[in-house]
Amino acid sequence: MKSVQESAQPHDVNASFRGGGRSVEYLDQINKASIVALAEARTVSADVASRIAAGILTLIRDEQSRPRQWSADYLDYEPKLLAAVGPDGSRLHCGRSRQDISATIARMNLRAGLLDGFEALVRARHTLLSLAAQHKRTIVPAYTHGVQAQPTTLAHYLLGMAGALARSAARLRAAYTHVNQGPLGSAALTTSSFGLDRHRLASLLGFDALVENAYDANHFAPVDTSLELAAAFGIAAVQIGQFAQDLHAQYAAPAPWMTLQQGELVGVSSIMPQKRNPAALEQLRVQSSMLLGDMQAVALMAHNVRSGMFDYRSYDPVPSARALAVFELLRKVLDGLVVDKERALAEVQADYSTATEIADALMQRANVPFRIGHQFASALTDFGRARKLAMREIPYREAARIYEAMSSHAFPLDENDFAEVSSPEYMVFGRKGAGGPQIAAVEHMLACHHADLETDRAWTQARRARLSDADMQLDAAVTEIAANGMTSSTTFHSTFETTS
Repeated sequence: MKSVQESAQPHDVNASFRGGGRSVEYLDQINKASIVALAEARTVSADVASRIAAGILTLIRDEQSRPRQWSADYLDYEPKLLAAVGPDGSRLHCGRSRQDISATIARMNLRAGLLDGFEALVRARHTLLSLAAQHKRTIVPAYTHGVQAQPTTLAHYLLGMAGALARSAARLRAAYTHVNQGPLGSAALTTSSFGLDRHRLASLLGFDALVENAYDANHFAPVDTSLELAAAFGIAAVQIGQFAQDLHAQYAAPAPWMTLQQGELVGVSSIMPQKRNPAALEQLRVQSSMLLGDMQAVALMAHNVRSGMFDYRSYDPVPSARALAVFELLRKVLDGLVVDKERALAEVQADYSTATEIADALMQRANVPFRIGHQFASALTDFGRARKLAMREIPYREAARIYEAMSSHAFPLDENDFAEVSSPEYMVFGRKGAGGPQIAAVEHMLACHHADLETDRAWTQARRARLSDADMQLDAAVTEIAANGMTSSTTFHSTFETTS
């Protein structure tokens, strides 16, 4: 007759869901927290608790000396514990199920991926702000409908992207509040008759709160919590893809005003020696699209599935590796941008994107109704384009003639005024609304974003410190139980509650 340890488990067709991320490591943490809670609740005797704790620590050391294990299925783990401890090792599973174990591992993977992604996004945003600070006076064309619209500064454009990424960071922070809630001890869906302290289990694992309802903890919260993180990563992917496309559009011009540094970010053609392909931008766009697809899959896996099914129960429900890669590639692209300021200004001057300011100036300086000024600026544009003239190349006498023919009034701007209000510098640096490209507004936005970045760094450090403290507390409790049984466990419990 086979012993319990020798009884082979049938092949798990769900094996692909029972791993990924740091699942094995987190199963070890869960097992440590469980034996501490069981010992403190006197569900197992001090002697049994000591032997189980010692067995857990022995298996962890054994894991660390071997190639990394993939599966975190407790039914794979338990035979090893029984071999080390004997039948009493099965008492570790009192008051819990693979359901709440998987929900807890998933949340710990979500938490780790969220924090890693958040830090990578902070690094990319820091590089973005550093680049913006260098280009407060760099005038560049901006586009709507794919057509040059108005001039702005590169700093102003980059700060627009900074605002988008800051919102993605805020979404990640908001998601953490829901992610970092503990489901352990909810068992299959109704808790159990064992008097486990679920709040204690949550604290031991670094969770800030509890998913209180046991059914919710295992069968509703895993879905929307994963979706919340996936949505934050997915939105960031869309933002970064849009940014990559904006930059990539430059390469359609024979003389781009913004390119990538030669080196790892740039590819070459196998047949055309003149080609310098923006490989990093293509990868940034492609990887962003793949990240968005990965995040959409999270929703599809849970969509139209009844609660309690396995579809949404992956141990690593929102893998973060691609998000990390996208955020790091974004940082490298930003760090590798080469900006030709003169070429950017020349592109602005070659078009008619300052025409808006002429209409504005006519109303501001001569009380000309805006629509009349708008019609004049439009007619001026048609005149210049028909003759292949840039705005600054249109003779003043022709501008005056067009205005007089349209309005039956003398042109109210003299030659110097007309040259001034049609210049990119006047339009860009004369903006008055909050959030514009004028120097004062850009410097204000830079300061605000830097302050936000410091807040985000501090937030991450505090979360990391909280988790590190919980790990140390848990390790100390398990080590003490393994060495001494319950000699001092009650004292440790009260100390932990005070510090956490």
